[in-house]
Parts: sequence; structure tokens; C-alpha cells
Amino acid sequence: MRYRIQLLKTAAVALGMAFASHAAVAQEQIGSFTVFIGKSDLTNAKGAALSEPWKVLRRDRANYHRFGVSQPGDQWDPYFGNSQSRKTLQTLVANGNIGPKAAKRLRNGGFILVRVFGQDGTPTAIRVSVPK
Repeated sequence: MRYRIQLLKTAAVALGMAFASHAAVAQEQIGSFTVFIGKSDLTNAKGAALSEPWKVLRRDRANYHRFGVSQPGDQWDPYFGNSQSRKTLQTLVANGNIGPKAAKRLRNGGFILVRVFGQDGTPTAIRVSVPK
């Protein structure tokens, strides 16, 4: 019985370490870029206002990469050049970390900083903040 308890403890510690090391790898910053949210980024293709920050950022990247619409301060990124990657961007932002000032700028316009975390060049997390 004592052996089984020790074995379970050892397995639990090993499993915890495996998850911790995986999380640390997944959170490596692989890039960043700044974005200026302008009027054209605040509406969808039909002209309806976008209110969710993740939809605004997705629209900004579509405007930049697909439609060639940008404002001074928009930077190129190597991650969100096609529609599938922008769908992933929207999901990552919706599930990620957006500071309150950045969320306000995503709704009203202004500069934001997008930090991309991932592994092997593949984004797995996004953090959006106001650049300093």
C-alpha cells in the first residue's frame, strides 16, 4: 500500500512538471507588432459597427493584409496574412489577455501593441496592450 501511494505521488509530480514545461514552451514570445485602429477597422464589410475587440483586430489585419488598407503606425506581421490565420487570431484574442486600455482603443481607435506567443512560429496565445 505504501509503495502504491509513493508511486501515485511520483506520477502526480511528473505529470505536473510535464504540464508546466509545456505551458512554458507555449508562452514563448515569437513576435510583436503595433496596430493603429482607424475608422475602417471599426466596421465590418457591410458597414455594421464592430464592438468586440477581437473582431476589430481581425478586421484590422484583414484590411492590412487582404485589402491594403492601413494607417500610419500599422505594422506588417508574418502570422495573420490569410483568412484562416485571422480566424485563429480572433479566437486567440477572445481567449487571451487584453488590457482595459487596449480594449477601449480597440473599440474607439488608437494604437495598440500585439504580442504573439507560440511555438515553432505558430501562434498559441495573444496579449494586447497599449504601447509605452
